[in-house]
Amino acid sequence: MAAPHARICKGCWQQLRLPVPLRGPASVPFRVFGIRPSRMNPNICTICELMFTRIRGGRTISVDVSVLFADLRGYTTLSQLLPFDAVSSLLDVFYDECAEAIWEHDGLLNKTLGDAVMAIFNFPIEKPDHAEQALRAAREIQRRCGVRFKSLLADHPELSRSELGVGIGIDCGSVTFGEFGRSHRDLTAIGTVVNTAARAQAATAAGQILVTQSIRDRIGAGWISGEGRAYDLKGFENPVTLYPA
Repeated sequence: MAAPHARICKGCWQQLRLPVPLRGPASVPFRVFGIRPSRMNPNICTICELMFTRIRGGRTISVDVSVLFADLRGYTTLSQLLPFDAVSSLLDVFYDECAEAIWEHDGLLNKTLGDAVMAIFNFPIEKPDHAEQALRAAREIQRRCGVRFKSLLADHPELSRSELGVGIGIDCGSVTFGEFGRSHRDLTAIGTVVNTAARAQAATAAGQILVTQSIRDRIGAGWISGEGRAYDLKGFENPVTLYPA
């Protein structure tokens, strides 16, 4: 079940102590000026998406964040076995459950990429424990999707041996966040942390979460469920150690 969303913008309140209403009658005048809940996180407003330009004075900024990539495993195979409406419902479930888990931990659902999502934690809602929040969100994604996928498999017993599941990779550190492109503007984060999280996700099995050494250092060994292993990740000259979490 989705958690109730905030009535005022968490970002504006945290950064400026401005109670910008997101819902209810008080929000109507704000919507006239285009200030409404963000599609990336309904607990912040559309101003927060560009807070770095209005508050921090630049088109891009450097910010310390945790980046999470989650990928729906088995989607390509299932898309060939299931009717279109079932495939569409599967993708809806994946997006919806990822979104709720990410927002519950004050993350920004920055992108949906086919059968994958990218989330950012610690901007614009600042969370000192953002690495832990990202991992909590990852575990919640696995839990939520696991429950919903069971129902799907029960309705389609021919898929009982499917590799249906979610693979998640997480890294943290400094990224460049801002608007990129001129004719088509894209609000996102770029940098090695983003690339590492994406490649870590690609190395996971269905149902697995892999985190980097940077995440392990911030959250502590108590969150790690196994020994680290060196992975040869695409685009990286040297092996990268990843830990199951």
